[in-house]
Amino acid sequence: MAAINCPTPASLSEYIWQQEKNSRSRHAVSPSPETILRYGAIVGSVIQCHASMARTMDQARHHISELEKTGGSVASGTVILAGALIRSKGRFARTWHAPAGGLWGCLILADTFLTRARTILPLTLGIACCEAVRAMGVDQACVRWVNDVLFAGQKLAGFLVESCRSPHHGEDFHLLGFGININNNSFPDILENSAISLSQILGGPVNLHDFTLSFLAKMAWNIGLLAYAEQQELERGSDCHEESHLLIEQWKKVSDTVGRRVVYGYDIQQKPLYEARVIGIRADGALVMRLADGHEIIEHSGELQYR
Repeated sequence: MAAINCPTPASLSEYIWQQEKNSRSRHAVSPSPETILRYGAIVGSVIQCHASMARTMDQARHHISELEKTGGSVASGTVILAGALIRSKGRFARTWHAPAGGLWGCLILADTFLTRARTILPLTLGIACCEAVRAMGVDQACVRWVNDVLFAGQKLAGFLVESCRSPHHGEDFHLLGFGININNNSFPDILENSAISLSQILGGPVNLHDFTLSFLAKMAWNIGLLAYAEQQELERGSDCHEESHLLIEQWKKVSDTVGRRVVYGYDIQQKPLYEARVIGIRADGALVMRLADGHEIIEHSGELQYR
């Protein structure tokens, strides 16, 4: 186990039902905060902490496989945390700088979602991170579609979602990877002007343990929103097609993407495809953009750069 100050499932549960519930109760929401948080309470059902490792998603796959070998099964909501990552990577095998001081981890969720919930599940990460950062007083932090968290144009956090099928029983899982710059204040030259940490923004060290609790509690809230909305849709019947979604409305509150002029590409660093203005986001998480000639394009995945 780790040399980091590791939260426990019990401490996270206490935080969720005291701090997070009370915070959400200050705003009129329907259903009640208790209902939403019950739906998301699986987050942190198990928490593993390691001093360092190559990559938390690889550890998640190993954990799933090893449990199956012994006849066990993975608890959905398991969180794997690392004090530092040795071979971390993002999209397209890009290197992710992950030294000591940041929040590096992975959340394992069993794939129990239907199609629409599955497509917008990645949004929970950016929303939760941005909410946690804003709770520290950094109101200017915003989510850039899909879910990068930026401050003054510099990247504060990045996320990656991968699917995983267990090797023995064929169970499907979502692996939600997160990397948030907290107290790691030194970046390689290539990232010096494009990355920033929370402690740099605030001008002093951040309590990583407390921030981790806040982030995971907000993950519980947003996954709870997703699960609750799916249950409501199932109860109303498959013919119900909402124009919006509870999670999308939450995303809109913390994102500055709609209305921005952007460059779009599937791999934006290697192959930018076109410029457009973002005019909306659909209930399934797809971005609606308008080209200079007025033509509208809908994109379900990819990357953006702001102009």
